[in-house]
Amino acid sequence: MPTFVVSLRLPDAYDEEFIALIPRHRDFINRLLNEKIVEVYAISSDRSRGWVTINGDDAAAVQALIEQFPLYRFLHSVEIDELFIFDSTASRFPHISLN
Repeated sequence: MPTFVVSLRLPDAYDEEFIALIPRHRDFINRLLNEKIVEVYAISSDRSRGWVTINGDDAAAVQALIEQFPLYRFLHSVEIDELFIFDSTASRFPHISLN
C-alpha cells in the first residue's frame, strides 16, 4: 500500500470551537495510529503546521480520510505527496540484546 505525507497549515489563532474539537480529533488520530493507517502525526512547536504520514490506496483516499478529521474545516491548506521511500527507526526490527 502506498504511503503519503500530508502537510497541514493550521489557523493563526484558535477559537473556542477549535479548542473544543481537539479531544475528538486526538481520539480520531489515535484510532488511526492503532489501526496502522497513520504512521506518524506531528505538529510544529509553534502550532502553525502539521505533518501526517498515511498509508492509503491513492491520494484521493487520503484526501477523503483527511476530510474526516474533526479539525479539517479549520485547516488553511492541505498538501498530499506520495512517498517513494519511507524509512524510519520505528519500522525496523528492534536491536537484539544478548543480556
